[in-house]
Amino acid sequence: MLRRTLIAVSLALGATLLAGATVSSQSSSAAPAVVHRHTAGGAKFPAGLAPFLANARVATAKYATNLGRAKRDGYTVIVTRHIPDMGWHFLNPAYTKFDVTKPAILVYAKRGAQWQLVAFEWVFPERPTKSPLPGATYGSFGAACHYKDGTFVFVAAEADCAQKSPESGAAFGFWHPDFVTLHVWVWYPNPDGIFAGMNPLMKPFNKG
Repeated sequence: MLRRTLIAVSLALGATLLAGATVSSQSSSAAPAVVHRHTAGGAKFPAGLAPFLANARVATAKYATNLGRAKRDGYTVIVTRHIPDMGWHFLNPAYTKFDVTKPAILVYAKRGAQWQLVAFEWVFPERPTKSPLPGATYGSFGAACHYKDGTFVFVAAEADCAQKSPESGAAFGFWHPDFVTLHVWVWYPNPDGIFAGMNPLMKPFNKG
């Protein structure tokens, strides 16, 4: 079932992405105070990162303006609708190991009927002990219930998830605990740094 698959993927993405990472237990009964925060990456480009980005761009060029192709290739799960200054997140549940040429999540911007790939994202149960990319910085995403249309609600325990989205009425999809995020702005420039969570140049896309 999709629900079980996604729960397993959210854990596996952290447990297997990098050796040495361990899963933290989730015991809080209240929703986390910090829901989606990212550390600014800084504008200086990290040494040694360019070859990784070159490989990533070549591998994902087919998705740059073709969300339909991405979906046909497995990016079928909409994790979030548009997050301001960031974008829409689409997950491929088959990608459970870190590979810069096969990102687990593609982040798209949308304007009218047109979609533009802007970034990749990976998730971890806690900050990796060994960085997967030179100079990487991280953000976070609080425990949440996700619904099949991409709406979500921050909730500390899966038992507290409503079976339908309070926002749209869409059916429940999956829940995940708190995790650490890694954004990489591979397909759209970000003056705040390639690993920054938010991007001020995304503001024109905030109205869809």
